[in-house]
Amino acid sequence: MKIRLIVMNFLQYAVWGAYLTSMGAYLGGFEAMRSNIGTFYAMQGLVSLFMPALMGIVADRWIEAQKLLGICHGLAAAFMFAAGFYCLQSGAEVAFAPLFTLYTLSVAFYMPTIALSNSVAYISLGKVNLDTVKHFPPIRIFGTIGFICSMLFVNFAKTDGEAFQNTPIQFVVSAILGIVLAVYAFTLPRCETDKSKVRKSLAEALGLNAFVLFRHKKMAIFFIFSMLLGALLQITNGYANDFIRSFGSIPEFADTFGANNANALISLSQMSETFCILLIPFFLRRFGIKKVMLMSMFAWVFRFGLFGVGNPGSGVWAFVLSMIVYGIAFDFFNISGSLFVERETDKSIRSSSQGLFMMMTNGLGATIGMFAAQAIVNHFVYSQADALAKVAGWQTSWFVFAGFALVVAVAFALIFKYKHEPNDIKH
Repeated sequence: MKIRLIVMNFLQYAVWGAYLTSMGAYLGGFEAMRSNIGTFYAMQGLVSLFMPALMGIVADRWIEAQKLLGICHGLAAAFMFAAGFYCLQSGAEVAFAPLFTLYTLSVAFYMPTIALSNSVAYISLGKVNLDTVKHFPPIRIFGTIGFICSMLFVNFAKTDGEAFQNTPIQFVVSAILGIVLAVYAFTLPRCETDKSKVRKSLAEALGLNAFVLFRHKKMAIFFIFSMLLGALLQITNGYANDFIRSFGSIPEFADTFGANNANALISLSQMSETFCILLIPFFLRRFGIKKVMLMSMFAWVFRFGLFGVGNPGSGVWAFVLSMIVYGIAFDFFNISGSLFVERETDKSIRSSSQGLFMMMTNGLGATIGMFAAQAIVNHFVYSQADALAKVAGWQTSWFVFAGFALVVAVAFALIFKYKHEPNDIKH
């Protein structure tokens, strides 16, 4: 069973890794498209506000979760393949409207599969009497490994001398992996629908009843800061690849490994993420949730700041360090934040509270953050014609993002009050 779920998780995130960190570089090659890179990434947040909850209702009431997982992946793959086919046929004449429409339809069906795949894993482990707390995390790590493998494949695989990461082939690779997983999902153990008469309302399924937590000052402050930090989550996914590749237009850096293998360099971030997951239990026991979240916030400062001072040549050390601190920035925030919500909310709205946490971070926060980042990058980078001016614009943009993260971190340290009790964290 564990092997079957490892395969599922590997494919689940390999589908995403094929384009998530490299799509921005491809879009950046079009004059009419580069100013809308943030819009593409913001759409993931927008659909995450409602699609996972809606598909969750369908899985609970009408279609078994493993079958719905296969159906969603099949639809997402079909639209992603259509997007890739359209781009290949259009060449340099790719237009925003048709590509964005196909991409939006694809991610609308992909984003629910993250929660569905987790549900399938939990139910399947329960069927063979395996403890989900103990056995799921090592299985989930293979999802990150799949993401990394997919990133490296589109980085090094080439067609006509051009890496997949710079072409629409990345969408086709994602679609092929999605089709494989769509078929594989139907072989997974059956996840029965809920036949009871107790039904969640739409408001409950969307987590709206958890908004009652905003009546409590501590929780209101926590969720507001979660949204502010969530604004940073997708920025490097959207722009890091195009930023690193931009050095290729400068003779001094044109032949460097980093400028020609941006995705391989960025994959160090996911490797760091895999390692940092293992550190979280110790850090939570030793320092507590507030300090762990502060570590995450200051790690975001370094994540962006090191991008601002680095380059693919003599300054590649800064890029590597930026990739390393990403694991702390991403994992320490998401996991410690989720744990805080788990411990501080009543069990009657615990699931809704987790949904609210995801809504504030990956939904509202990430969406607002990407639109803001798009405006900043368009102003400082894509408004420039000279290669050196663009690199200078990138540096300014990264420092703006780092400054925002620093302000959030300092404000959180001063405003959010929480006393750590070491014995609270037992596992």
